[in-house]
Amino acid sequence: MDAMLLQAPVIQVRRRPNLTLHCGARTVERQEVIDVPTPDSTESWTPIPHIELVSHVESTIRANGLVVGAKAHSLSHDGARYFGLMEIQRRLSDQDYCWVLGLRNSHDKTFPAGIVAGSSVFCCDNLAFSGEVKLARKHTRFILRDLPQLVQGAVGRLMERWHHQDQRIASYKQTELVDRSAHDLVVRALDVGVCCNRHIPQVLNEWRKPRHEEFGPRNVWSLFNAFTETLKGNLIELPRRTEALHGLFDNHVGLN
Repeated sequence: MDAMLLQAPVIQVRRRPNLTLHCGARTVERQEVIDVPTPDSTESWTPIPHIELVSHVESTIRANGLVVGAKAHSLSHDGARYFGLMEIQRRLSDQDYCWVLGLRNSHDKTFPAGIVAGSSVFCCDNLAFSGEVKLARKHTRFILRDLPQLVQGAVGRLMERWHHQDQRIASYKQTELVDRSAHDLVVRALDVGVCCNRHIPQVLNEWRKPRHEEFGPRNVWSLFNAFTETLKGNLIELPRRTEALHGLFDNHVGLN
């Protein structure tokens, strides 16, 4: 592992990723995550300390020759629910976006520990998630013993998703889009549940007059970011909406 770390690029950590709070969640520092007490186990349920999940993911990322960049943590429901984001820095430093990991964990049996693969655009911190991986054993007996192996398997599957995401974004950038096709895609996005009626004016405004010059080219990537700029907000809904949006746009550019 030391050899891989020595080969890893030196990065300049940017400001925190765009962690939009939801359902009463609040941004916290790492120490507050460490200080959250973990409930006692029962015969059928073994909760994972929030910081255990975070630490195992960080060490696994580094063991795979990658670098953990900016991070953000949030807690809700008196610390019972955790959600965090980590930027994952790669050897290529000329990208206009980076990989992002979303982590979640609960102490109130609301949801199992999970990791989601995503990307973040540097110029605007737009987030998009391409799929979720739940830790296979949920909060059951021996999960703490098996956590390193479970996290390694999850990160391995997510790295496959990330490499596919690189190919996907390249295709979006290479596919030009005229207004008529963009308007059709907006309506179809409404049909498949990417957005609701009230989002359409903002999506169209971001497409017609993008606030970031990087999205000036008339291509699928620009329209994709018009959606992600509009859909900033509820991180719980974002993975489902992003999956639907990718399905629609992948079909348009011929990836399916």
